Amino acid sequence: MMISTLRISQVYVLDQQQALDFYVGTLGLEVGDDQDLGFMRWLTVRTPDGHQILLERPGPPSMDDRTAEQVRDLVTKGAAGGHLFFTTDDAQAMYEQLVERGVDITDEPERRPYGLDFGLRDPFGNHIRIAELSDVPTAQASA
Repeated sequence: MMISTLRISQVYVLDQQQALDFYVGTLGLEVGDDQDLGFMRWLTVRTPDGHQILLERPGPPSMDDRTAEQVRDLVTKGAAGGHLFFTTDDAQAMYEQLVERGVDITDEPERRPYGLDFGLRDPFGNHIRIAELSDVPTAQASA
C-alpha cells in the first residue's frame, strides 16, 4: 500500500475573506470549495494542478475556544504560520508583479542549485516560496 497523492494542505488564516482575496486575487489561484458547514466555513483555493489549500480559521471543531485564541495570537505574531511552496514558469516576472501589488516579500529572487526562487508572506504570516525550477533533477539539486 502506498500514498499516491496529496489532495489538501492547510494554513491558518484570521480572516477567510481576506485570505481568499490574497490567494485568488493576488496570487492567481482559483476557489476550490466554499461551503458553510454550520460549525465552520470550509474554504479552499486550488492550484492549476488541482492541489487544494484549506484556508482555516482557528476554532472549533479542530480546537476548543481557548486553544483557538492561543493559535490566533501566534498567527498574528507570525509564529504559527504554515509553509507553502509553489512553482512558476517565470519567477522574476512573478516577483515583479507581486512587488507591484504590495506583497510582503521576505527574500528577493536568488539563483539556487534547483532554480530561481524568492520568498514572501501572506497577510497572516504564512511563509510562501515561489520557484522557477531548473532542469536539474530533484535528487541532483539536493545533493
